[in-house]
Amino acid sequence: MSSPTYGPGVMKYVEEAKKLLAEREAHLVQAKKWKFDTIAVHGLYSVEEALHHNQGAIIEPLYLASSQAYRDADELEAALAYLIPTWCYTRIANPTTYYLEWAMALLESYKTGHDASCLVTASGMAAIAQAVDPFLIKQKSGPEKINFVTSIRLYGGTYQHFNVRKAKERGIEVRWVTHPEDMNEWKAKIDEDTRFLYMEAPSNPLQSFCDVKALADVAHSWEIPLIFDATCATPALMRPIASGCDVVVHSLTKSITAGGTAIGGALISRKPIVTKVRNDHPLFKDSFAEYVKFLPYRDYGPSPSPFNSMFALNDLRTLRSRMDLVSRNCMDVARFLETHPKVYQVDYLGCPGDPLHPIAKRYMTLVDSNDGNGNEINRYGHLMSFRVDGPPENARKVFDRFKLIFRATDLGRIKSVATIPAISTHQQQGEEARRLADIPPQLIRLCVGAEDPADVIADLDQALHAL
Repeated sequence: MSSPTYGPGVMKYVEEAKKLLAEREAHLVQAKKWKFDTIAVHGLYSVEEALHHNQGAIIEPLYLASSQAYRDADELEAALAYLIPTWCYTRIANPTTYYLEWAMALLESYKTGHDASCLVTASGMAAIAQAVDPFLIKQKSGPEKINFVTSIRLYGGTYQHFNVRKAKERGIEVRWVTHPEDMNEWKAKIDEDTRFLYMEAPSNPLQSFCDVKALADVAHSWEIPLIFDATCATPALMRPIASGCDVVVHSLTKSITAGGTAIGGALISRKPIVTKVRNDHPLFKDSFAEYVKFLPYRDYGPSPSPFNSMFALNDLRTLRSRMDLVSRNCMDVARFLETHPKVYQVDYLGCPGDPLHPIAKRYMTLVDSNDGNGNEINRYGHLMSFRVDGPPENARKVFDRFKLIFRATDLGRIKSVATIPAISTHQQQGEEARRLADIPPQLIRLCVGAEDPADVIADLDQALHAL
């Protein structure tokens, strides 16, 4: 099929757009030289853009309009053919969301040696769906056995999406890995029909982890991508693209938008990704997140509210210092719980006694930190779990006595929040799946906030005294 021919009016706008793109590319080159905190504060919103396009606003404007107007038919045609930068309709794109996407792409690819592109969605689950679906399209006209391999130690919503939406409803085989730190278990479950590997680390709630580079190498040896959920780490503590991951997903709702004011998700892809799925669109491999944004995402419509993008942008500016603070707080709380007589196990990667601590130590560091010898300092995030001694009723007694800590299914907040996953986030998995994922009813998931850790410890101590 021949390429469409555009008239001189359309091409006038294309030439005009080239100047804008050149300016943005020059600013991108400069932004890549900045430190992490500077990127988080500024992203690609420059002084020039503020003065020339946004009446001098020093903060990225909130664009609430549902659609973009065009000067004439030629500009409309150029925009809808994706020949010029456009947002056209907020279901497809939005200027406020663009600023968030550019910042996330820069942060996730920071010091990785790779470029990246980003797509922001209405929720973390929407990001996961958009990340995996393009790899699960049939490639043959007849019957085809499609499978993917994933850790079973996942957020409960991800497990449901894979187990119900993909396996039960669409007949796609999901092959579960029960010990994701074991590379041999992954290798044993991959075959020629495997489309991707999926890992969440540190996982919610169990702090599962693996050798990220080794797993990426396994995936690439089969010419398939590794998709990685790094929600609990954020780019401040780990950037999986540096270790070979192809696609990274986040629930922006969690640690990135710590104020608890917005829901959102993000899909960040390395340029290019590894995949053997046949797709003739040039962006599919070269800039996967952009491919998703301009094609399947456009048609499915899981777009975020511009309000939510703005809330995420504002919280993103302090990500590194905030993750440092809450990680240190969580470490103090974990040390207290490790010695408490009513707690029989603490799951936190920062604890030297955690069996996965040595692997996590290799990957989880506070970006741009310095231990005095030029090495980045290890930080392990603010999510942990602890198991209350005795029957499940004991965990409920402790949980119900919290006075400072909020009882909710949320995590990543600036305030400390706890839940019992077996009766909340992972309830729908069923008892057998929870057993395989090692989520007993005695387990309390705790996300430590920015309070003084002594006050969080005091609340835990008084609650444990109920037993």
